[in-house]
Amino acid sequence: MSDKQLIRGTMILTASIFLTKMLGLIYIFPFQALVGLEGLALYGYGYTPYTVLLSLATLGVPLAVSKFVSKYNALGDYRTGQRLLKSGLIVMTITGFIAFLILFFLANPIANHILDPNDLEGNSIADAVFTIRMVSVALIIVPFMAIIRGYFQGHQSMGPTAISQVVEQIIRIIFILVLAYLILEVFGGRMATAVGFATFGAFVGALGGLAVLLFYWKKRAPSLQKQIDESTIDHQIPLRKMYKELFAYALPISFVGLAIPLYQTVDLMTFVPAMQELGFTQDVAEKYYGAFSQASHKLILIPVSVATAMSLTILPTVTNAFINNETDRLQRTITQTYQIILFLSIPAAVGLMVLSEPVYAALYPGTPNDLAVGSEILRVYAPVAIAFSIFAVTGALLQGINQQKYAVLGLVLGIVFKFVFNGIFISLFAATGAVMATAIGYLLAISVNVWAIGKFAEFNYSYVLKRFMLILIFSVIMGAVVAFLNYGFQQLFPLETWLNALLVLLITVGSGAAVYFNLSIRTGVAGQILGDRFTILKNKK
Repeated sequence: MSDKQLIRGTMILTASIFLTKMLGLIYIFPFQALVGLEGLALYGYGYTPYTVLLSLATLGVPLAVSKFVSKYNALGDYRTGQRLLKSGLIVMTITGFIAFLILFFLANPIANHILDPNDLEGNSIADAVFTIRMVSVALIIVPFMAIIRGYFQGHQSMGPTAISQVVEQIIRIIFILVLAYLILEVFGGRMATAVGFATFGAFVGALGGLAVLLFYWKKRAPSLQKQIDESTIDHQIPLRKMYKELFAYALPISFVGLAIPLYQTVDLMTFVPAMQELGFTQDVAEKYYGAFSQASHKLILIPVSVATAMSLTILPTVTNAFINNETDRLQRTITQTYQIILFLSIPAAVGLMVLSEPVYAALYPGTPNDLAVGSEILRVYAPVAIAFSIFAVTGALLQGINQQKYAVLGLVLGIVFKFVFNGIFISLFAATGAVMATAIGYLLAISVNVWAIGKFAEFNYSYVLKRFMLILIFSVIMGAVVAFLNYGFQQLFPLETWLNALLVLLITVGSGAAVYFNLSIRTGVAGQILGDRFTILKNKK
């Protein structure tokens, strides 16, 4: 396979992941308008344990199968990849069904732990059980799809995975919004019913994604079979040995991918009870939880989605440079990776922090109380986007240099801190305590990753540190200008209407972007960091 085809395939997959994540962000705005913050909290009760069990059921299978199949295809052994697919479909079906049963029967204990049966305010335990069980059905299909996607990727065919992911997301979103609207606005149903059926959208979307994969399978089956028939090598690897190799690839990948779901699981189990111990009623605690775990979380995932997409793009380059002992190339790639992620994530986080009120008012219109709750959480949570982004990229770098175990160690260290201190921090700082516990947990994990990259890739951080300070200075200047404009325009256009909020947001975001990029271009920083990609930025002093 040519380098151009490899780059094209990687870019297709990266674009689909970015588009899927952006769609996952956009739909939450109208959905929140329909169900409110309590509805988002209920939605989180279902989706958070679902995401964890999905990750455990698939165990990083798509990337691991891709790596396994690609390796043996390169050796001329196409039969081994086919054997893995056939047995893997059975294994994934079994693990998916087991995961479904676990979540279905754990719905009641989870709901009873989160919510107080004696508190009649907010969501009921029955509502939470219904929501968790509705989303659990998707676990029967999604792991099955994962191994098909990995098999296609192992054949360097990224199109089926990319298109199926986008189709799955589009169908899921349409189902969620249409059904929620019909239940609430047309049939006058309960909010809890609408949210429960919305989580069932994961199953409906998965059916759409599976249909796309089966279409491609039927279309490409003859050519795949031809490769197998013409294969002259067959390693005859026993299934036990085959799965041992597969899980050696998969486990580190799955652990790093579990980071955000695991942190959210700690919040799921501790946030509302800890807030109630402080004296908040359940409905108010759930508003804070909805703002934290869904509304604000979706916003800060915008810069994180760039980091996730980048982590897929850089992994082959880092791996190749490391294996071939190309030290200079490895150092350049790591340096450029850090620079780009800092250049994009720091100003995005500063902007979200300074503009938390107009951002929330424009994207999540609601009551003044909802605005106050949401903007408060977003203001504190925004800087954590930088930590999310750096963790995703450093995790990919460690995989590239074959030191995944340190990414797992960092993750475990951060999760343990979050688990031990989350309730304590909430008791001290209320809702923002949960944000602080997440931030410190991620900082601990990043510290391990950064140390490991420095040690095993022999990477010198002095240049990146200078870049970080310069980008931080530009972001602070941008933030000061934006804060001044935000205050001034709010005097002219109070955030009492959606149109006013949107107007203030557009003006301040546009001004902030102009200030940041003007500083970056005039000092030559933008050209040095993005020059190879945007030649117009070069030599602009």
